[in-house]
Amino acid sequence: MKKPGMGVSLLTLAAAAVLPLSAQTGTPTHHPTSTTATHHAAGGCTTAPQLSPKIPALAATASCVKALYTLTRVPTLKLDYASPMVSRTVREELGEGPETFSLQYADTKEGTGPLVQEHACLTVQYTGYLENGTKFDSSHDHPGGEPFTFLYGAHHVIPGWDTGFEGMHMGGQRRLFIPWELAYGEGGKGPIPPKAELIFDVEAVSQSAPRPGAPPGGECMQAEPRPHMPGANPTPGENPHPGTNSPHPQR
Repeated sequence: MKKPGMGVSLLTLAAAAVLPLSAQTGTPTHHPTSTTATHHAAGGCTTAPQLSPKIPALAATASCVKALYTLTRVPTLKLDYASPMVSRTVREELGEGPETFSLQYADTKEGTGPLVQEHACLTVQYTGYLENGTKFDSSHDHPGGEPFTFLYGAHHVIPGWDTGFEGMHMGGQRRLFIPWELAYGEGGKGPIPPKAELIFDVEAVSQSAPRPGAPPGGECMQAEPRPHMPGANPTPGENPHPGTNSPHPQR
């Protein structure tokens, strides 16, 4: 792939800096419950986040917004005693309860091709926005409008991307509402501010098998090594680290 035209790559990350989703429930940090935490019935419609009018509205034919999955991180510590000298702020931080957040989506076009497969080299077109409407990256703005290819499910991208194409078929289009815990974390990265919730319009273009003879984790023949840039797959609540070969909102 050609190097994208936007100087900073945000979805890309080094494998060494990545933790699988199953490992993303480690030591909790103290912060309020995510604004994208969702009260929902399993498989039912949810309330979409409030977005800037700068972001294109979903088509009337799009599905309702649903939760792809919801996670709850339960603190490993419980405050049993605090001296009267301990401030209220510190007490609240020490005694904070569980944190819940959801990866939400709305399918804007049903694909008719094969189902997205885990560990396939997935090629996608995408546009990423901040909640305030700022477009921070788009494959359509890269030279020639070139799509991005990455190894799906291999933890080479932020968790919201690494799991957000579940149930899609080739040719399908989807809007992803990614909470900061599944994006660039508490510290943000590059143009992505701290605790930023991201909106991505994505399209599954094609998929193929990894390069023959590649080591565990695979390599995509279409993907080329990329410089170390911001964009990471952080543990929820932790500051992400950049990486190499991936889509991302922003390269």
